[in-house]
Amino acid sequence: MKKIINRASDVVTEMLDGLAHVHSDLVHRVEGFDIIARNAEKTGKVGLISGGGSGHEPSHAGFVGQGMLSAAVCGAVFTSPTPDQVFQAIKEADEGAGVFMVIKNYSGDVMNFEMAQDMAEMEGIQVASVIVDDDIAVEDSLYTQGRRGVADTILVHKILGEAARSGQSLEEIKTLADKLGKNIHTVGLALSGATVPEVGKPGFVLADDEIEFGIGIHSEPGYRREKMRTSKELVTKLTDSFQAKTGDKFCILINGMGATPLMEQYIFANDVASLLQEKGLEISYKKLGNYMTSLDMAGLSLTLIKLEEDSWQAALESPVTTIAW
Repeated sequence: MKKIINRASDVVTEMLDGLAHVHSDLVHRVEGFDIIARNAEKTGKVGLISGGGSGHEPSHAGFVGQGMLSAAVCGAVFTSPTPDQVFQAIKEADEGAGVFMVIKNYSGDVMNFEMAQDMAEMEGIQVASVIVDDDIAVEDSLYTQGRRGVADTILVHKILGEAARSGQSLEEIKTLADKLGKNIHTVGLALSGATVPEVGKPGFVLADDEIEFGIGIHSEPGYRREKMRTSKELVTKLTDSFQAKTGDKFCILINGMGATPLMEQYIFANDVASLLQEKGLEISYKKLGNYMTSLDMAGLSLTLIKLEEDSWQAALESPVTTIAW
């Protein structure tokens, strides 16, 4: 294992210190906690938090700022943050109108965020949440009951962040979040597994001519292993997983898993555009880059959000002040 680190046990705290130092104009680290919070003054609106295990950078701290998250709580690598860390993030985000939590569907995340919600409500802070479960590749895994939450989480941050900034109530944001969840799907693939620093070896190993479909963001293996294919063939296999009809209007997110060059992501994007055009689908918003990564995994994911309402696209297009959007 070759990593630019000091001690494997210190990677999260040193990463957060470095992030807060470099981006001190936008965010700060909450003293004594693995939390990144925005510097913006509180204005009495709903606060928005998210988080989970580290190793998915720039998620989630990279999306803290005006127009998106109020705070992000960062657990150990691929490990849920503890309830007390989440509770502190809720208190940091609270502006008096309640706090909304975006939770990826992993057992530890769901349990610990819900425990923190109970703690917050005992102190009089209203809290609501949505569980993101956009991964259509695997219905159940070692970490979930049902579908996993993956790159869609970023689009949820963006749309709900705009709702909070515009002054929507906690109840209105909850209704919006539930509606979004029914309209977003993601599926991914990997050319290599991710190496957790404290483990020192990849979560799974592929031969030079192999590819894995349906992988998770914690280096969970997927549903099928095949011989390597061309970009066009990979696009066909992934888009066949989505159910869409001619005339549907979509946003697409092509997300790098951490070690896939932008050159390859753009080649893949070109093939996605061609195939979706052939299918008669309207792509009205596009985004590409490393947003929900898995350490040093080589691979990518494709997310489609069916834009049922024009306001969703407007929310995606609205300007924000964050590190990574």
